[in-house]
Amino acid sequence: MFALAINASPRTNSNTGILIGRVLQPLKDVGWETEVIKIGAKPMSGCIACMQCRKLKNNRCAITKDAFNDIYARMLEADAIILGTPTYFTDVTAEMKALIDRSGYVSGSNDGALAGKIGTAVIAVRRGGATHAFDTINHMFLKSNMVVPGSRYWNMGYGLLEGDVSVDAEGLANMTNLGEMINWLGGCLKPVMGSVPK
Repeated sequence: MFALAINASPRTNSNTGILIGRVLQPLKDVGWETEVIKIGAKPMSGCIACMQCRKLKNNRCAITKDAFNDIYARMLEADAIILGTPTYFTDVTAEMKALIDRSGYVSGSNDGALAGKIGTAVIAVRRGGATHAFDTINHMFLKSNMVVPGSRYWNMGYGLLEGDVSVDAEGLANMTNLGEMINWLGGCLKPVMGSVPK
């Protein structure tokens, strides 16, 4: 099984990255292949509504000046997709929003290419707005006919400066539980992956 995590934080040692690492560890421990792609502070254009993905149906976006198509190709290969973001003005980063819009649209234009995959949001936050960012990501997962696992609490960790989330014991424990839930759900879904109604 393969879990792909996408980190939208621009920071080098980000709280988002720490949280993602906690989610991935239980998966690594039981033999999942894992990969983290960082999109924070890198070029990621928004959707331009050109409709080429709908017209061509080639599982690609017509915008080729950024890394989207390479990232989306990895999303198609993944069994589980973890989208992690810091909270900017009560929502996801601009790079994450662009990725959500384009991947959701390309998938929807290609017979629901992401359907049946596991999708989970991971949010780093200083104080407020994390639930809205969580919802933004989950809207794309649910609209794409993906499966969203539950966990013990909301998938968020608290911290302002780099590394601050490392002392959020509840947040870190929840991320570990989330990784365990992804593994459990993956085991449940593996026999039927590929037979998802689209």
